[in-house]
Amino acid sequence: MTRARTRPNTFAWSRRRAAAFFARLERERPHPATELRYETPYELFAAVLLSAQSTDREVNRVTETLFRIAPTPESMIALGTGGLENRLRRLGLFRHKARHLLASSKLILDRFGGQVPRRREDLLELPGIGRKSANVILNALYGEPTIAVDTHVFRVANRTGLAPGPTPQAVEEALLAIVPERYRSRAHHWLVLHGRYVCRARSPSCPSCVVSSLCRYAGKTPRTRDRPPRSG
Repeated sequence: MTRARTRPNTFAWSRRRAAAFFARLERERPHPATELRYETPYELFAAVLLSAQSTDREVNRVTETLFRIAPTPESMIALGTGGLENRLRRLGLFRHKARHLLASSKLILDRFGGQVPRRREDLLELPGIGRKSANVILNALYGEPTIAVDTHVFRVANRTGLAPGPTPQAVEEALLAIVPERYRSRAHHWLVLHGRYVCRARSPSCPSCVVSSLCRYAGKTPRTRDRPPRSG
């Protein structure tokens, strides 16, 4: 029996189809937001930096304690390398993250008066912050209509055919070109949450997906009642 192709169909979507896609996601989650926990702009900045190659859940477990001790750039720097590394050990690449967070905190104090910068160019000068992280910060803190492409967004955009692309930046540009303006400031959050809880990498929940009828994915999972019985 020939297996269904799982490569996404690259048939270009119309803006009307994209609008219908996001309208359904909006009905399902009217108020999408990051699942990183924070109370101040600096805490969000630190959480985003620490989230590289770590889940939001893992980061929240670490920052729950860390932010009680070091909620500001000054107090973060005061921890020093050893003190910060000890509090980040649950996270992958914790030594690199500690070094980047300390260096970025110092730059935020020295160059930006203790404030998280609101220009992408400035954010990209901070150690540990790439384009994806900068877009998250600009969107969450300053309401910029940026779209950060993480692994979830990349997968959903390619799998559904919404905005196929070979690289995160290509997907970002494709999304910015097709996502209607009214949905753009929340598009990143909808796509992240949809990829995290419905359009998962290994076991997408296609039968319960609100955008399944719009999706171009050739390898959709069937409903349980449609699956053939197990042999033996």
